[in-house]
Amino acid sequence: MKPLPLSGLQAFEAAARTGSFRAAADELGISASAVSHAVRKLEDLLGAILFEREGRSVRLNPVGSILASHVGRGFDDLRQGMEMVGTRSNNLLRLHCAPSMAAQWLTPRLTRLRRDLPDLEVRLSASADYHRFQTDEIDADISYGPPRIESMASIPLGLERVCPLCSPELAATITKPSDLLDHILIESERKRVRWDRWFAANGLAPPRPRGYRFDRSFMAIAAAVNGIGVALESLRFVEAELESGRLVAPLRGLSNDIEYTGHYLVFPTTSKPKRAVRMFAAWLMGELGLPAPNL
Repeated sequence: MKPLPLSGLQAFEAAARTGSFRAAADELGISASAVSHAVRKLEDLLGAILFEREGRSVRLNPVGSILASHVGRGFDDLRQGMEMVGTRSNNLLRLHCAPSMAAQWLTPRLTRLRRDLPDLEVRLSASADYHRFQTDEIDADISYGPPRIESMASIPLGLERVCPLCSPELAATITKPSDLLDHILIESERKRVRWDRWFAANGLAPPRPRGYRFDRSFMAIAAAVNGIGVALESLRFVEAELESGRLVAPLRGLSNDIEYTGHYLVFPTTSKPKRAVRMFAAWLMGELGLPAPNL
C-alpha cells in the first residue's frame, strides 16, 4: 500500500468542510495557494477532480463528496485514537481564555470546577491573541467576541450587563447619569461597549476623552476599586468586588444599562468534540445559568 498523502488529505478535508480554500488556509495556518496546490496534487494523484471551483468558493462534486465522507470519518477516528492512547488523555482540556474573563470570572471558579469534575485536567492559558487552533495546542477557547473563522463552532455565553462601577466613596456623589460628566472615567480600550455608547444610551453627549485608559478590563476594575475613577464594565466580571462592597453600581435602576453578548466558547468543527470539551461546555453553561449544549 502506498503511503497516504496526509498533508493533501488534511487540506482537502478542511476545504471540503469549510467550502473555501481561504477558510481552510486560516484553519491550517498556511496560505490559500498552498491549500489549492495540495488539493490539486491530490486530484492528480487520484486522477479525479474533487471540487467545482466557483470564484473564491469551492463546492464538492459527487466524487469529492464520497471521498470527504471517508476522509472526515478517518480523521475523527485518528483524533479519538490519539486521545485514548496518548499522554494527552481524553480528560485533558487545554483551554485558552480571554485575559479578563480568565482573571475575573473563571479562575475564582476553578475550585468549584475541580469539585464538580474531579477527573478533568485543565491547562489554562490567557492572552490577547486570537487562537486559530493551527498547531493543536488548545482544545477550546473562551473568546471575547464571536469567532473570526467560519469553520469554528461557537456557543454564545449569554448576555452581559455593562454599567458604571466605582468605589463606595465616589458613589456617594453620583445620583444621575449627568453626574459622571464631572468624574474621571476609566476607559477599557479593547471593550466592545465603551463610554460613548453608554452616554448615547442615556441621552447625553460623551465628554472629551480624559483620565485613565487600560487595554484590559481587570486593570480598569482594579483602578476603580482603588478610587481612581469610574469604570464601565460587565457585571459578570465584578461579582466578588460587588459582594465585598469594594465596588458599587451607583446608577443601577437610575440609568440605561447596556446588554450584549461578549464571550463565546469556541472549538474546531468536527463530528464530535473531544470528551473534555463536552464536559467543560456543560459545566460552563450550568455556571452561567444557560441551557446545556447538545454536543
